[in-house]
Amino acid sequence: MERVRFQKVASLSELETRGRMVVKLDGKQIVLFKGEQGVHACNNRCPHEGYPLVEGKISEDHDTGHCVLTCNWHNWKFDLESGDTLVGGDSLRRYPVKLDGDAILLDLTDPPAEEGIEKALTNLKDSFRLHQYDRMAREIARLEKSGGDPLEAVRRSIHWTHDHLEYGMGHAYAATADWIDLRTRYGGVDPAFGLVSVLEPVGHMAWDGLRHPAYPYPNEVRPFDAEALVEAIEEEDEKAAIAIVRGGLAHGLGWDAFEAPLARAALAHYAGFGHAAIYVMKVGQLVAQLGGGVLEPLLLSLTRLLVYSSREDLIPEFRGYAPALKAWDGKGVERAHWQDFVGLSVNRALDQCNQASSNVAALYDALLGVLSWNMLYFDESLGIQTEKSVTYNVNWLDFTHGLTFANAVRGICGRYPELWPQGLLQMACFAGRNAAYLDKDFNAEPWLVNDPDAFLRLEEEGLFDHGEFEFIISCHKVKVTAALRAEYEHNPGADWVQLAFAAVNRYLHSPMKRRHALRTAKQSLNFVRAEG
Repeated sequence: MERVRFQKVASLSELETRGRMVVKLDGKQIVLFKGEQGVHACNNRCPHEGYPLVEGKISEDHDTGHCVLTCNWHNWKFDLESGDTLVGGDSLRRYPVKLDGDAILLDLTDPPAEEGIEKALTNLKDSFRLHQYDRMAREIARLEKSGGDPLEAVRRSIHWTHDHLEYGMGHAYAATADWIDLRTRYGGVDPAFGLVSVLEPVGHMAWDGLRHPAYPYPNEVRPFDAEALVEAIEEEDEKAAIAIVRGGLAHGLGWDAFEAPLARAALAHYAGFGHAAIYVMKVGQLVAQLGGGVLEPLLLSLTRLLVYSSREDLIPEFRGYAPALKAWDGKGVERAHWQDFVGLSVNRALDQCNQASSNVAALYDALLGVLSWNMLYFDESLGIQTEKSVTYNVNWLDFTHGLTFANAVRGICGRYPELWPQGLLQMACFAGRNAAYLDKDFNAEPWLVNDPDAFLRLEEEGLFDHGEFEFIISCHKVKVTAALRAEYEHNPGADWVQLAFAAVNRYLHSPMKRRHALRTAKQSLNFVRAEG
């Protein structure tokens, strides 16, 4: 069936007299220009910010002789013959022109949906190069307008960025799972909410990924073996670990086959300040949300992350972890309460866990309670100090990880109960570590939350206009709020609920200093002096 349908829109004589003119047809504003090469027609609204192109400047490209249209507001330039954007980003919609005597005829037929979808995705990837956040928003909106699934922008972004992460998966992918949950919960409330919940993770991936070169993954393929995969990660052998993952993928295995060994590897150490376990859980959520098409890039980036994760149980502060894990027998009969863990060092907290090891549910609640208490009583002055050593370079994010890690422990260990000892003892490591950075005289009463459900609705809707420039800050707010909801819905009657809501309330509404020029300078001078 013939797609092109021309219709008369103006007379050539009138256009020659005026030089340019705007016609309005089918809800479109189209500007006509009469140049030396003939008549050109395009959208009157500049694809950048919508300013009227009828006010633009027409010139000739010295190299091609083509007619060039310049939007005078921001100097974007468009080749009206080839359709290329010469300066700027977004593509300008042009319309085929035909002359019939004095009549100017235009084909206003929209391109096929598939063409519009692929064009939007191609332009989205191009926007990554300069991290044009507003252009990303427009291209995702164009994708949806063309009938595409906005989540396809997320899927493609994962593929575009996964091999640009030198040390593997980062916060961007993890927070994506929570943004998609927010989209499901609130996308129907306001179309802008739906767009934000795609734009934010896509923008974060672009920031973390395509500003770096590619770091290709090894191509070797080995037969999948769960034990060998855990061993390769333990040995920090990326080549072997990736080869085993590729073997599983080549055999058609899904996430369920990979989850158990990767969870074991993540919890084999107090690894990466909890990121390893958190990311394992988030990859499972993303595969469920986005489909198996993202499994390979997510597995590759997660495996690389696990290989390179720091093993903090090997440093002096946490060396008590391994003996505590060895001593765990699940027979400790003491009933765990969160108050029993307040103020305990790492080693004392580990001992307290073993004394209450027979009831993992109660112990989990107790540890989540003390992690919430620590977060609520964080000494905020440490976030602005300039005189202390690097040991005291702590901020809110150090405390939020206690909550998000706890959420991951419950998610992973609920599926693999044999990992409860590792998960709970590592929660104790968090609790003991953060006990040194508290203000126990802080008045927490103003931060108490009377209506948890109303609080969650209010704060979640606020995330769609969070106002944070740094993705690392906004994504933590999203992840912490998601973890709070998940834990509250799992156990709304727990005695840690009031602590957790007050802690998150304080965190979400407290300032965070993000550049420490003076502190960095002083610590650097002291460090260099001590080098000898």
